[in-house]
Formats: sequence, C-alpha cells, structure tokens
Amino acid sequence: MVLMSCGGADVAMKKGDRFFALGEYYDAAVQYRKAYQQTPPKDKKTRGERALKMADCYRRINYSAKAVSAYNNAVRYHQTDSLTLLLLAQQQMMTGNYKAAAANFAAAADTITAVINRTAKEKTGVKEQLSTWLALAQTGKQSAENAPKWKQEGSRYTVKKENNFNSRRADFSPVLGGENGEIIYFSSTRNQTKGDELSGITGQKTGDIFMAQKDEKGKWQRPENIDSELNSEFDEGACALTPDGKTMYLTQCVTDPSYPRYAQIMRSSRSDASWGKPQMVPLSKDTLSNFAHPAVSPDGRWLYFTSDMPGGMGGFDIWRAQLTTAGDVVAIENVGEPINTPGDEKFPTFRPNGDLYFSSDGHPGMGGLDIFIAKPNTNIGAKGRNAWIIEHPGYPLNSQGDDFGMTFEGLLNRGFFSSNRGDARGWDHIYSFVNPEIIQTVKGWVYEKDGYELPQSLVYMIGDDGTNLKLSVKGDGSFEQQIKPGVEYAFLGTCKGYLNHSESLKVETVEESEEYTLQFPLASITAPVLIDNIFYDFDKATLRPESTAALDQLVKLLNENPNVTIELSAHCDYKGSEAYNKQLSQRRAESVVAYLKKSGIAADRLTPVGYGKDRPKTIRKKLTEKHPFLKENDVLTEDFIKQLKSPEEQEICNQLNRRTEFRVLRTTYGMFD
Repeated sequence: MVLMSCGGADVAMKKGDRFFALGEYYDAAVQYRKAYQQTPPKDKKTRGERALKMADCYRRINYSAKAVSAYNNAVRYHQTDSLTLLLLAQQQMMTGNYKAAAANFAAAADTITAVINRTAKEKTGVKEQLSTWLALAQTGKQSAENAPKWKQEGSRYTVKKENNFNSRRADFSPVLGGENGEIIYFSSTRNQTKGDELSGITGQKTGDIFMAQKDEKGKWQRPENIDSELNSEFDEGACALTPDGKTMYLTQCVTDPSYPRYAQIMRSSRSDASWGKPQMVPLSKDTLSNFAHPAVSPDGRWLYFTSDMPGGMGGFDIWRAQLTTAGDVVAIENVGEPINTPGDEKFPTFRPNGDLYFSSDGHPGMGGLDIFIAKPNTNIGAKGRNAWIIEHPGYPLNSQGDDFGMTFEGLLNRGFFSSNRGDARGWDHIYSFVNPEIIQTVKGWVYEKDGYELPQSLVYMIGDDGTNLKLSVKGDGSFEQQIKPGVEYAFLGTCKGYLNHSESLKVETVEESEEYTLQFPLASITAPVLIDNIFYDFDKATLRPESTAALDQLVKLLNENPNVTIELSAHCDYKGSEAYNKQLSQRRAESVVAYLKKSGIAADRLTPVGYGKDRPKTIRKKLTEKHPFLKENDVLTEDFIKQLKSPEEQEICNQLNRRTEFRVLRTTYGMFD
C-alpha cells in the first residue's frame, strides 16, 4: 500500500513539474498537493520539498492563505532557507499578519546577510541574487512595520466595490474610453468568455476583454463581451487606449501544450465601432521573456509596458518604447530608478496630467502589489533617477492584497481600479475611487465656423509660469488640460486650411474644483465665412450698435492673422431691383470696412464688395441640422425659394441670403515687404 502511495506521489510530482514548466501553476498545485498528501509524514525531507513546491504555485496564483499554510508546512519540515522565509513573509503580508511577516522578514535578512558574508568570494551572479533578496527582505520588514500605521492613518481616498462590473470570477484592469469616458473596458474570466477550457494557470476560464457603456442618463449598463475578433480562445487582458481612442494595446497569452506560456503585447485598430483582430507588437526578438500591461503616455509618444527581459533591475520591471507616427515601436529602454526595484513593478497607467501610476511589491507597501504614483520632477535638469518623485497614496486605495490597474475620469482624481482584497481565492474585482482634490481644468473645442469639429487641429498653450504645451484634440475636436491657480495662459487654436484663433485665461485661486471652457471657431481659408449678428438699419447701410460685438471679433481675428487680406462682402435677398440691391450691399460692405479701419486694420487688407442678389447662399451640411427642410449643397436662388410651399420656409431662406461674409484673398500680406 505504501509502495502504491509512493508511486502515485511520484507520478503526481512528474505531472506537477510538467505543468510548472509550462507556467500552468493551478494545475501544478493540484498535482503537488496530491503528491504531498500521499507522502508519509515520517519522510520529512520529501514532504517539506513538496510542500514548498505547492506553496510556490499558490503564491503565483494569489492563493495567499493556502500559500502561507504550505510554506509553514515546509518550515515545519525544516525547509527553512532564507528564500523560503522571505516568500512566507510576503504571503503573510497579503493575509494581513504583519507581526509574523516582520519576524520572518527579519529572520530572512539575518540569514541572507550571514550567507553573503560566508560567500564573499562567490561568483558575481550569486552575490547579485543574494543582494536582491536582502533588499526585498529589508524593504519587507519596513513595510510590515509601517502598514498598520498607514491603515490607521487612512487618506482622503474613498473606495467602493462596483458590482455593476463584477462577476463571480475575476474582473480587473479597467480602462475608460469614449469621448467623455462613457465606455469602460476591462478584463474578465466570467462564463461569457470565448474560450471553453479552464486555464492551467488560474483554474478559471481564459480571460477576455469586456465593455460596458453609459445610457443617456449616465447609468452604466450590463457589461458585454466585445463582438469582434479582438478576443480569442486565448487569454486577453490588461488593455490600454491611445489618446485618440483609435488603437488598443492589450496583453495576450497563447496556449501551447508543449511550450511555456509567455505573455505578449498585441495591437488592435478600431474601424467605426468595431475592434479588429489584434496583431503582435514586435518589442524584442527575445522569445523567453514576458511582455505585458501596456500603457500609452498622454502625448501618445511612448508605449510603457512590463517585462522580465534581461537587463532589468530584478523580477518584472517597467520599460518603455518610443512610438512612431505609424504606430511602430523603437528605442526600447528600462525606465530605471526610482520606479523599478529588485521586486516586481507592473501595470503602468497614466493619469492625463502626466503622472505615472504603477504597482509594485519592491517599494515599501501594505502587502502584495501596492499602487504608487510617479510624478515628473519639474525641476530644471532633473534626469535619471531624479526625473520622477515617487509617492505612496496610502490606505484605502492600497490594502494587504494586490491593488493595480488605475483609470481616471478625465483630469479629476477619481475613476476605477482593481484589487483582490478580501477574496480568499485571490480573484480580482473592480473598485471605484475618489480623492476630492481641488483641480482646475480647461476644456476647449476647436471647430470650423458654421461647421463641424476639427479633430486634426492643434492647440498651443503658453503660461506665464513657463508652461509651453502642444495639445492634440480628440475626435470631437475637444481637449482638456489641468491648469494652475495664479497663472495667466494664452491658447492658440490652429488647423491646416484655417485661420488661427486665440483665447486667454487667467486662473484664480478657488476652494472647489472648477472647469473653464473655451471655444475656438476657426475660419476657413478656402470658403466664405459668415459674420453672424451683423445688423443694419432698415433699407440703409448704417450699422446698428448690436453689430459691434461681432465686428470686434473680426478685428481680433485679423490681428491674430496679420498676413491675411480679405474680401468683405454683403448680400441681399431677391426682392427689389438688381441695381438697387447691388448699390445697397456695396454701401453696407463699405460700412463694415470703415469700422475695421477705424479699429486699426490697414485699408489695403480689406476689399469691400456688394454682390446684391448675384450670389445666393449655398447650404452647408451643418445648417441642415437647424433647418431640416434644406439639404447640403442646396443653392437659395429665387426659383428655389419660390417653389417652397411654406411662407415660413421661404422667409428663412431670404434671411439666410441677407448676410455679410468674408473670404480670405491672401495669406502672405507683409511677408515680403
């Protein structure tokens, strides 16, 4: 009977080792546990070794309570090397047993120090490994001593478990998308995923990326699996969006029954509302390293990610690669200290203000992966390890469990993250967070005068504090940027084929968060531009007082674009004689030019023309939204208007014909004088 048990244990161990080699730790743990149970208690050495292997698997799949129990069994059977004590202490941190963790971290540090002293002449690689373990043990002891204090002190953060998104399985790494954060993407192993098999890594179904949207009342709807080629039967998770929302980077782990499972970063493009089949991002020719957890910098220039490739500082590090305009990656580099440590750094993500959030077990924390904030050091000349300032946001954003995967609602310090706190199975769930910071922001829209948004435009932002930024806009022509109290800013909206438009803003000190709004209507260089709200006395060319606001805006526009000359034109409806209408419209155009000259605009930049009824208005698409009876490219001729049956519609067309416009003649005025 004993022989059969031993034989069964050996078979289970061989199966466990095969699963472990492939990275399928859940399946390996099942086999190691079977082998451990079939090993006689009197065979202490073998039982301890198998408990240790079982503990290593439980640690890797976040079964912390089971890992602690297995490590304790290993210690009971005299597997008390320094690494075992270190890993046991790390798992005790994740169960909140800080007192026991502190004792084991201290014991591990003492043991490692003694080994280092005995092996001073060992190979460099051995000394480096021992030094890494010692650093982790010392940091761990500091964490175990500080964690209870941090939990008692708390912070301004409040967190809430968001059951709208969570299932009975793991849900993690939320990412807000859409023009105004009305879409949330996240990874999940719920039953609705595409794969049918259970993952050998976690014992759950393979993960897919799911999404949920807000309804018209702002309420989140039920999450759904994305109906496209984005997901597969393999593991998909931990995604990120480019600033324009058109490209998604995601993590994929492919199953191969004869090859270790390595994570890789994929890229998917969106066509209309559908995500395409992901393609691998070639970050390295190294096929034995993991590449995961992508994040795109707010300016769209850098792809940050996690990897255990050679050349790092230990464990998983955060790296970055420069993105070309075509989306290719070049110039891969390790972000270095102070972000990376001898431990693991994972799940980088950016707050739109440029702060880098990441998770680490190598910095002093509360257990497992803690969220840290790396803020750019704005001091002149700050480089290398001084380029970032690291902050720990405290409890309750961080906990004894793994906390990671931040996403933000615009520039405000609120949004969503994931954590496995309080889950005995180590499964992750999505939480919301709020930190009531006083944040002042500016939101602006760039659009064509009398037309639609201009998503290809740029906005230059200059502040008297030295701020000098070039801001891209979203698909709806909007931008959002954090601003500082006491600073005066100048903004310049630009777009190829359009005249520039500037706005200024002086930011006051406030006691509550505030958002300023700016409009950037750009005038076309190639099409006539309506000057709205120009009024004349009836049957006269005299400008009425309420016209000055619109004309002052035109003066501002011409001053902002000093190399432009324009034709100023006035138009009439078809009523009255052709000669009279031309004469009246000419005098009206000259009245406007006279006002502009009086306001300081050079006469040779202005050409007044009265067209009378010769040039009826051509309808542009935007105007059809206000007047549905009109179609794009309709020309409001006398015949067109008279065929309209409604007198009201006819009068609307006559009003549209009675207009004052300008069009650009030259853009090189004064440049070659």
